[in-house]
Amino acid sequence: MAKTAIVTGSARGIGKAIAVKLAKMGYNIAVVDACPIEGSQETADEIKKEYGVETKAYRCDVSSSESVKETVADVAATFGSIDALVNNAGITRDGFLVRMKEEDFDAVIAVNLKGTYNFFREVVPVMSKQKYGRIVSISSIVGLEGNACQVNYSASKAGVIGITKSAAREYAGKNITCNAIAPGFVQTPMTDVLPEKVKEQMLAGIPLKRYGQVEDIANAVGFLVSDDASYITGQVLSVDGGMHM
Repeated sequence: MAKTAIVTGSARGIGKAIAVKLAKMGYNIAVVDACPIEGSQETADEIKKEYGVETKAYRCDVSSSESVKETVADVAATFGSIDALVNNAGITRDGFLVRMKEEDFDAVIAVNLKGTYNFFREVVPVMSKQKYGRIVSISSIVGLEGNACQVNYSASKAGVIGITKSAAREYAGKNITCNAIAPGFVQTPMTDVLPEKVKEQMLAGIPLKRYGQVEDIANAVGFLVSDDASYITGQVLSVDGGMHM
């Protein structure tokens, strides 16, 4: 039976690239996103047509425990197993610490950190029964180093690492590996709109002297869910062109 992967935030950007990568590896894909269902459906249809795997689109608010519970239950019922989970959904609400609105802090923590927790909580029991699972959560270089004007985002991504390491210790005995990826500056529509001066400053800090591509992150996820990575758990893989050493 084909394996099944849940990829959150996968209607576009890094998440879509991850979904495509896993589909190429033969995974059936649950395309999960908070965008209108049409966006997720378009991605699901595209992947199914191109790679011949089964797909299903879901609109899910990852910050809502009830929404996540319903989504995971449907994925398990539809596909029969959940073999990989990629926690990719995330948002930003940047601002100086003392000027940051409380609702902006709370929103980022709710989606990036609680959303990751919500999916861990619902998926781990399924994987435990299977005695198999691969969980990869997308953190960030700022979860390792911090970043000005991103107190909320940095805290959420550092928290993702904490969840990953704790869960790795708890569930290793169930043959579930839990790892995180910390991307650096990745070229996406979200980063394309940054001022040129900011992008130049970022590039100057990258030893490899190029921006990351969504495929760079997707390839790292593909490795961590593969059998080649079966003895790796509780780790944070930086995919950042050498920004963090």
